Amino acid sequence: MPTPLHQHISKILNNDPAFSEEISSSFRRLKVKKKTVLLSEGDPCRYIYFVERGCLRLYFTKDNGTQQTTQFALENWWLSDYTAFNAQTTAQFAIETVEQSEVLCIDSQGLEKLFADHPAFEKYFRLVHQRASAAAQNRIRFLYELTREEMYTNFITKYPDFCQRIPQYLLASFLGITPEYLSEIRRKATKPA
Repeated sequence: MPTPLHQHISKILNNDPAFSEEISSSFRRLKVKKKTVLLSEGDPCRYIYFVERGCLRLYFTKDNGTQQTTQFALENWWLSDYTAFNAQTTAQFAIETVEQSEVLCIDSQGLEKLFADHPAFEKYFRLVHQRASAAAQNRIRFLYELTREEMYTNFITKYPDFCQRIPQYLLASFLGITPEYLSEIRRKATKPA
């Protein structure tokens, strides 16, 4: 039976299942409970994660002690502190499960071996990360261009199902606002005109 990783590779590359089967054997599967920290700030970043089921978040802790969520990863998304993973240094971000999750993880050596042994996987990875880079650029533009109310409206319009899955305090953190201000925005949005 094809796994989510097989299906995602096939969707991007139109590959045969045998290729995907061989690749997935290079990963370690983890079943993790909600609110499990997979990576802590200051720890070595050893792994990159592929979400088969569930939701992860990437965040950092500000000087005042609050957590700033910068990214979520749902099914078929990849997540890591990419700067630390690529350089094999300590993490500046943390990764935590938002829901009970099933993830695949691979270390840097394993990933490089996959790239060397399977150039098509390297192409898959490049295509996935090009899309992720484009999404990050759009997010940065929205941070500069849109009001927080517009960001909220844009987010819930584009990702209505996702908004049902994450707690409001994490959505507020992602949008860069307090949970109280998010409640106020939501109240205004539901008021009859």
